[in-house]
Amino acid sequence: MPPLRRLRHAAALLTLLSAAAFGAARDGGREGREEHRFGVIGHGFDKPGDEHFKKALAETSEQSIAFVVVTGIKAAGEPCSDKLYQERYELIGKARRPVIVLPAGSDWTDCRNSAGRTNAVERLNRMRELFHGEPHSLGVRKLPLTRLSMSPRFRSYAENAHWTVDSVLYATVNLPANNNHYLAAAGRNSEYEDRAVATRFWLNRLFTLARRDKVDAIVLFSEGDLKPLAAPTGLRGLLRRAPVTRDGFAAPRNQVQLLAQKFEGKVLLVDSAALPKKARPAIEWRANVGHVSVGGEAVEVKVTPGEKALFSLKDASE
Repeated sequence: MPPLRRLRHAAALLTLLSAAAFGAARDGGREGREEHRFGVIGHGFDKPGDEHFKKALAETSEQSIAFVVVTGIKAAGEPCSDKLYQERYELIGKARRPVIVLPAGSDWTDCRNSAGRTNAVERLNRMRELFHGEPHSLGVRKLPLTRLSMSPRFRSYAENAHWTVDSVLYATVNLPANNNHYLAAAGRNSEYEDRAVATRFWLNRLFTLARRDKVDAIVLFSEGDLKPLAAPTGLRGLLRRAPVTRDGFAAPRNQVQLLAQKFEGKVLLVDSAALPKKARPAIEWRANVGHVSVGGEAVEVKVTPGEKALFSLKDASE
């Protein structure tokens, strides 16, 4: 082959390779993405004690599970004591999989001091120090986390964290089940209102990151059920009657719905709302928004990039 022709051939090949590399970069390397699994332990403390934790952590300890999200560390009837918090911290620290703790309402919202006054904020801050004080998960294996507390404006909100596995962005959002800790009594909502500002900032950041990184999906973990699929939309939403009690989840629900409309991937919300008798966890979808309540179950989720059913469920005990 003449030198000039070889040069042109090499240039054409280089152009094709560059175009292919550029296309792969724009696609985020989707072809190389592999399936993975994660576990969710719902808030199922029917009885006080460590047995729930021990059993659930054992069920979600398989090597193939990338991480486990634990909702709540104690039952409502158990004391809000440093001793109990420390015991549960040490128990979770022995788990073989990376564990991310998501506070439940029973961990802090109902706590009271010796005088019978609410001790919620102080107890939540203690949980933040113990369970969310490091830039990584708990458990024997560590998973790097990015916490909202890394933002100077929201240094208190360490329980909100995000991390990425393959093509999925995961995040915890502190939305406790008891109406998001909204208090009807006048002048007692400073905790709710401050956290609402932090939550709004957090959700905007998560969707911004997801769009920038071109992930396939966002998975949001909370204790409380936002009811993203049941909320009426459009004119129907404007005409509905005002509820007797303010819906503490209305603002984050509306925000997630609006952000999801502008996001090309899937959005899955996972919470620990109680299930009907004999019902099993199941994912329901409306457009690109999915929702599943796990109740008090230990559930395993399989993530398969490239498949129509990106997320599929099975009991971790199976």
